[in-house]
Amino acid sequence: MAAKIAPTIMRNDILLDIATFLGRRWSGNEKVAIILVPDRMPTAKPDKSQIQLPALNYYPGTDFQKYRQWRVALWHESMRMRHSTKVQSYEHAYGFVLNTVETKRVEILGLRQWEGMGSELIFNEGISWMSRQLLNSIYGKSKIAEAFSQYFLTGYLKGELFGAEFDRVKGASDYANEIVQEAIENNYGTDWIEQHIPKLVKMLELDPLMSIPILSPKTRVGASLNQNDLLKQVEKVVRMKHKKDDVEEKTKEIYEGHDVLHEFETLVKESKKTENKGYESLENFGLSVPDRMDVDETQIYDFDLIQKVKAAFREWKTGWVERHDESGDEFDVESYVEALPKTFLTDFKLSIKTKVAILLDHSSSIADAELEYKQATIALCEALNYLGIKFAVYAFSTDKRQVKCWVVKPQNLKWSVVSARRLAQIRASGGTPLAEVYGLLQPVLKSFKPDVFVTLTDGEPSDFDAVRSMVLSYRKAGIKMVAIGVGRNVNDAVGIGHNLKYLNYERAISVSRLQDMPKKVIKLLQQSS
Repeated sequence: MAAKIAPTIMRNDILLDIATFLGRRWSGNEKVAIILVPDRMPTAKPDKSQIQLPALNYYPGTDFQKYRQWRVALWHESMRMRHSTKVQSYEHAYGFVLNTVETKRVEILGLRQWEGMGSELIFNEGISWMSRQLLNSIYGKSKIAEAFSQYFLTGYLKGELFGAEFDRVKGASDYANEIVQEAIENNYGTDWIEQHIPKLVKMLELDPLMSIPILSPKTRVGASLNQNDLLKQVEKVVRMKHKKDDVEEKTKEIYEGHDVLHEFETLVKESKKTENKGYESLENFGLSVPDRMDVDETQIYDFDLIQKVKAAFREWKTGWVERHDESGDEFDVESYVEALPKTFLTDFKLSIKTKVAILLDHSSSIADAELEYKQATIALCEALNYLGIKFAVYAFSTDKRQVKCWVVKPQNLKWSVVSARRLAQIRASGGTPLAEVYGLLQPVLKSFKPDVFVTLTDGEPSDFDAVRSMVLSYRKAGIKMVAIGVGRNVNDAVGIGHNLKYLNYERAISVSRLQDMPKKVIKLLQQSS
């Protein structure tokens, strides 16, 4: 019954865009910032105007079902931002109980303004129930906390309670419902609700500081989700909420989610619009494109390093360096302006015509410094983009015992977050089959015709003779071949640089600090321009 959509992983930048728009609209706070935090449950921080959300993979089901759950979570946290003043940690009993009570209060208040969310909340309750923990599988007092959450929010339990456990849970739920009703009728807020939490915790016979284990829905439900069971659970919720004769029709409508489907399809199209543009044809040459895009690229952005590299490029770009010192020539602005025929200043953006191809060694030997290696690469690419230089970026590693030459950025596309995300997906593995990678790239680079081809590596190639031969063939095609060796320390860098000198590169240099790599490339380009 559900709409069939090809599996996809929506890009994080698209998720952030829609989350920021909806979060600010729903919460009424134009300063709300959305942060994607992998494998962490959704959390609002009203004091910081911040909402933390997991990625779509946090949830079970199809991609569309993941998006619907993620969207409801965003709505819930936006309602907390709008109607709550405090959100405690779910990892201890006191915060767990307070947040559970607040969930119902802000949901009731939210539905008064956003009635259209009613169907999505029903679907979310149905699919969330599938991943709810079975009470019989929980031991200790955390079983009572989970039972309270289930019974208070839905009115029923998943599993069994024994002895006086059910009476405790029901009594606490009844009391919590009275609190919520009174708070809504009298427009009381979080502080008033919190005054009653100690009594609730006592009724449940919990220790306020007791740890509550938090598992992701996907972990609870397992690798797959039975759609027939899900449909039955949604129907069960519909019968409880609606009490109408058209239950089957209403269930079908909610299960398929057509109200949100168009929004999802639009986001998927937007996500895919530039995702593979300029990449498809390269796969015909034997190059590879990362098929996953779920690793966040923000971790490989070192903004301090990027600014330093850009500053170095800026000095080259302008041709002179201004230093503010204790002594020197004083600049008389008025005299200078009066001497000009026209008192206007215009900035001219210079462009460097050099075309560059970059190949990154992602063999297993760089695993220890993989993060710093990628951060230095990002800084270099940001600076090249700043200068308007045409460049392409490739990387090689081994995937499933096969040599892969990955396309990070093709020459015909601008540098963007998509390129950075592709780099983030590539994991260091395998040896250094440099000659084979050069062979894969040769048809593509003959078309691009870069002025300089820079190879960044930290190890010896598998076949020295084959590499020498490939380097010479590139040089005969008019491409300046340059190699930069990256060592773990000075001695290591010297050894790598010594080996590179025998591979027929026109220039071979080495660095012992990855942060120096972008500046080394700058110097090479200065000499080539």
